[in-house]
Amino acid sequence: MTGMNPANKKENLRLLRSALRLTQKEFIERFLSAPDGKPAMSIATLSNLESKDGTRMNEVILAVSESLGIDSMLFSIPPEEFAEKIHVLLPDDTDGDMAVKASGKKGNINHLVNRLTMYFAEQIFSKRLKKGDKIESDRVLASKMGVGRSAIREALKVLEVLGMIDIRPGQGTFISNHEASFFIVPLSWSLFLNGSQIDSIVEVRNVLEIRAAYLAAGCTSEENLSRLHDISHRLHKAYMEKDFKEFLNEDLEFHICIAECSDNQVIYSMIQTISNLMRHVSGSGMVDEKQLQDIYEEHQKIYGLILAKDAEGASNAMKEHMEKSLGRYDYR
Repeated sequence: MTGMNPANKKENLRLLRSALRLTQKEFIERFLSAPDGKPAMSIATLSNLESKDGTRMNEVILAVSESLGIDSMLFSIPPEEFAEKIHVLLPDDTDGDMAVKASGKKGNINHLVNRLTMYFAEQIFSKRLKKGDKIESDRVLASKMGVGRSAIREALKVLEVLGMIDIRPGQGTFISNHEASFFIVPLSWSLFLNGSQIDSIVEVRNVLEIRAAYLAAGCTSEENLSRLHDISHRLHKAYMEKDFKEFLNEDLEFHICIAECSDNQVIYSMIQTISNLMRHVSGSGMVDEKQLQDIYEEHQKIYGLILAKDAEGASNAMKEHMEKSLGRYDYR
């Protein structure tokens, strides 16, 4: 067995307790009770062992290993490998997606999304992950989070909608190439995941869009301006052909590109994140050709003012466009 390291014991002990879905009190009652039924260890002592290790660690490891019928040396292997093996080590009635029944103890799916977000963010901060890297399997994440695999899969789908990860069937799950999302989304993840707050999301988006248009008028990136030109051309083509679906797709890209032209990474990341969400929760928004024409003309006005370097004009035109858009789209 490779990678043996006594320092891994405390983390593997935490992983095991999470997989068993036991509180520290319940863990002590199950594995660390004296013959008379009284606890042989205090919750404070177990907590210290899980966070800092200690002289009684081997006592706990041996008691747990004997009870579960496993090799105590397993607690010294790398946590990633230990997490992979947990489902094999545990009794049938404690393994698998039945853990999802206990997920309510740890909060709803919103809470799990937040936990995963912060977990991945910490991995990026510590340089253990970078954009494009493949993340751990849903089985490993389920063990680390102490929930079922189905709950992990559901939470990962939300993170994909928010543009934070890429789920590639048959290949795995990867950190998005826009990993900055992990430092933007935690500020507003609960807002995005609460359907009753869609009006507030739209309000925040509108404020950001107006500022983005103002800043975009000062854009000096030929690459970004060229991309905005290409999108405007595709919008024109979709408008002329009355291709509603393509027009809507280019509409979103138009706004995202303006945010990119703002040269403000926070504005760009947040507008991109909200736009990804809107792709999934908004209605088509189009009810007749008159609206198609109005939106096209409003876009052309904004685009022209950005090219003219008229910051105030572009900002006002975007404000007018966003106000009119409120009556066109169904976000409920």
